[in-house]
Amino acid sequence: MSAYKTDKLWRWLITITVIFVLSLTLIVFVSSYREELTVEQRIEYRNQVLTTTGIVFLGLAVLINAYYAAKRAEAMHKNAIAAEKSNEISIQNSRVNQDKLVVERLMAAINQLGHETTESRTAAIYVLERIAQNFPEEHWTIMEILTAFVRENAPIQTEEERKIKERLQPIYLGRYKNGERRPQKEEPNNTEVLPKIRRDIQAALTVIGRRNSLVEDQNQKLNLRNIDIRRAELLEANLERADLRGSNLSGANLRGSDLGEANFDGAQLAGCILYAAKLEKASLNRANICWSNLNQANLSGANLRGANLLGASLRAANLCGANLYKANLQQTTLRVANLSGAKLFLANLQWAKLGKANLQFAGLIGANLSGANLNGANLNGANLNAAKLQQAEIFFANLTEASFAEADLERANLMGSDLNQASFFQANLSGTNLMGANLSDTNFCEVKLEGAILTGAKNVHLQQITMALGDGTTRLPDYLETPADWRESG
Repeated sequence: MSAYKTDKLWRWLITITVIFVLSLTLIVFVSSYREELTVEQRIEYRNQVLTTTGIVFLGLAVLINAYYAAKRAEAMHKNAIAAEKSNEISIQNSRVNQDKLVVERLMAAINQLGHETTESRTAAIYVLERIAQNFPEEHWTIMEILTAFVRENAPIQTEEERKIKERLQPIYLGRYKNGERRPQKEEPNNTEVLPKIRRDIQAALTVIGRRNSLVEDQNQKLNLRNIDIRRAELLEANLERADLRGSNLSGANLRGSDLGEANFDGAQLAGCILYAAKLEKASLNRANICWSNLNQANLSGANLRGANLLGASLRAANLCGANLYKANLQQTTLRVANLSGAKLFLANLQWAKLGKANLQFAGLIGANLSGANLNGANLNGANLNAAKLQQAEIFFANLTEASFAEADLERANLMGSDLNQASFFQANLSGTNLMGANLSDTNFCEVKLEGAILTGAKNVHLQQITMALGDGTTRLPDYLETPADWRESG
């Protein structure tokens, strides 16, 4: 039933009710003039009629007021709905206009990215950054545009492409004298000069590095694969979970950057500054990180399998639980570094500096530690089976419960080290210096001790010595006699 019909019905009901009440009142008043009634009865009778009539009219007034109050409320509700719809339409129109404006700005900026001048391209990059900041829904789209820009403008050149580029370069012919061309003198250049990165590419990387990653989904990863960004400035950049496989970042400054869970498989990071960088669970499989600065970097749980860390500095770095299987750590500085639980199987640590490093429970099976410095290092419970430790310096190190089965420690220096319960089963300790070392419960079963120095060693027992393979050149503590079979072999 429509509102108009409802209002008409109410008006009829009110009119009929009023006519009925007035008619009834009139009839009662007329009947009150009967002669058989006394004056008092007539007055009382009229008062009751008037009271009843008043109550009826009062109730009718309340009912009418309630009805119109409901009508007013309904009207206000309809007005509110209408206003809300109007507001929604305004918001939708505003969004449409905003989206149109964003699209226009995006298209203008994208067009400028292809401009021939560096200044125009750089300006377009910063316009895209502002759009990403003001409109979070466009954030990832803009990051994909910028990463695509970097991939397109700084690709890794293959060897064939490099040779073609060199052939296309103009050749300096010099001056002619007597019809002959003067040959150009070639000066030897032993040090490679890294090219300077383009300003627009650097601007794109800067914007990418300082983006708000909180608006990104977990599965959204920056695609920066196979790019050449040598000498890039990425100080404290946020490249978490970025894909940089096969990229060349040689000489780049990544100091304090967040590279957690980033993928650098096969990447070139030679000479990089990675001081205090966050590389937790990063993948650096077969990466070239030689001569880089990784001091105080966090590489816990990182995958450095087969990585080249020749001459790199990892002083006080955190490599807890890192995978360094077959990694090249020659001449690497790892002083005070945390390598507890690290996997260094078959790793090359020749002449590495591991002074006071924490190698507790580290796996060093088959590792090459020849000439390495392990002075004061903690190798408690470490596994060095079949490791090469020739001429290694291991002064005052903690080697309790470490395993050196079949390891080669020829002419190593273990002076003052704690070898409590360490196992040297079938190891080679020929010419090893064990002066002042704690040899309590150390296992010397079938250990070669020819030329070894045990003078001043602590807690050495004859039973331990008789299990070893020594000769007359072995220098034992003063309180121990050389076993008879050693004298015969000497």
